[in-house]
Amino acid sequence: MNPEELQQERISIFHAVYDNRIPKRVPVNISLTFEVIAQFGGLNLTEALWNSELIYDAADTMCQTVYSDVCLFIGSYRYPSYYQVLKSQSFVMASNGFIQHPEVVGMYPEDYDYLIEKPYECIVERIIPRQYKAIDWNDPITSALNLMRGFLAYRHEFDKANKIMQNLTEKYGYYPRNPMNYGFTETPFDFLADQLRGIRGISKDIRKIPDKVAKACDALYPLVFAKGLPRKISRYGYVFIPLHMPAFMREKDFEKLYWPTFKRMIEEYASLGIRCNLFCEHDWTRYLDYLYELPANSVLMFEYGDPKLIKQKLGKKHIITGLYPLVNLKTKSPKICADEARKYIDILAPGGKYIFGFDRSPLLLNDFNIESLCAVTQTVRDYGVYDSSGDTAEMQFNKMEYNAQTSNILKNKYLMSWDQYRVFDNKLSDFAWQKLMDIEESLFDFIMFLLL
Repeated sequence: MNPEELQQERISIFHAVYDNRIPKRVPVNISLTFEVIAQFGGLNLTEALWNSELIYDAADTMCQTVYSDVCLFIGSYRYPSYYQVLKSQSFVMASNGFIQHPEVVGMYPEDYDYLIEKPYECIVERIIPRQYKAIDWNDPITSALNLMRGFLAYRHEFDKANKIMQNLTEKYGYYPRNPMNYGFTETPFDFLADQLRGIRGISKDIRKIPDKVAKACDALYPLVFAKGLPRKISRYGYVFIPLHMPAFMREKDFEKLYWPTFKRMIEEYASLGIRCNLFCEHDWTRYLDYLYELPANSVLMFEYGDPKLIKQKLGKKHIITGLYPLVNLKTKSPKICADEARKYIDILAPGGKYIFGFDRSPLLLNDFNIESLCAVTQTVRDYGVYDSSGDTAEMQFNKMEYNAQTSNILKNKYLMSWDQYRVFDNKLSDFAWQKLMDIEESLFDFIMFLLL
């Protein structure tokens, strides 16, 4: 097939899964990070991350080498430009070019009351300056200029990465992903536990001040919910949410502190017709019954777990992905890797609601052998064919089952609402509304991104 025909087939199989139908075959959803592809191309990682156009030839060769139904090149979330100009404490480039994430606390226990009262103000005034030393509100002009430098670098890097992905998607007929249809965020608890309090800090808080932790999650909810909203809602887009902390929590703490705002978030997205793609990090076996309660056709990516148990408990309601051990591609022969891929398909593919993926993304090129990777993806493409293509795949999502409870994040000191713009200029044309609100949304998105 030529690229146009391939793309139509790929659109049809992904849309079938998302439309609750059994596809022609199991979609192969394998992408590789900027860092892995730079190593594959023999590039100096530091140089490539500062000059991301250098990655194109290596990404192009990788696309010719490895089969996938989505673009092999996925870019990076962590480019050094904006972290450098903002003097990040939590994302720092190592000597080998990799961006490291030391645990640096941005919020102190005494900040809880202010965070609960005015969450966005607390983030802007206290937390951002602690995590990004180029921001010091005692020097407002320099800080404003540095924030602008960081924002411009952020937009520039992701624009370049998106152009590379769009070019490769068109060239090789991959499943097209419109960035406007996708979002990325964290749950309120994970947002609090990551760059605000840190794992050690949040562990103490759970024991000593659990009520404040719960109130902080409620206060942060409108912010992280808004951060994840796609610019355009599509039944084929989604909000990606990595789930960090539950594997390290006692179930009673999960039920009291994590689950309420997590469940509310997924259901509120569902009320708008937005699907969520949840990465269940580490072992979620004890939480499978909770996951079953989430809206139908949520995408659940598992890092660990018994595929038979997961399929039995969740496979009729949710879309399952992940689970295939990436380590196989390093430790086993291509033939054995392909045989094991067939076993996963035999377990997870029946009845539909399955997208093939690994348990985690490789961090380094030597995390896998290229020959084994090729053997697995080609096997899934050729073996994962359905006889019942077009049939209904069990439980159907219905957004009418959920009610939106939206909050206005613009009701704070540092984001301008349309009414505030009109106060400054009561002759302002209504035609300005969309552009000015887009500016506010972009600024908010950047501030929140810095703490994800």
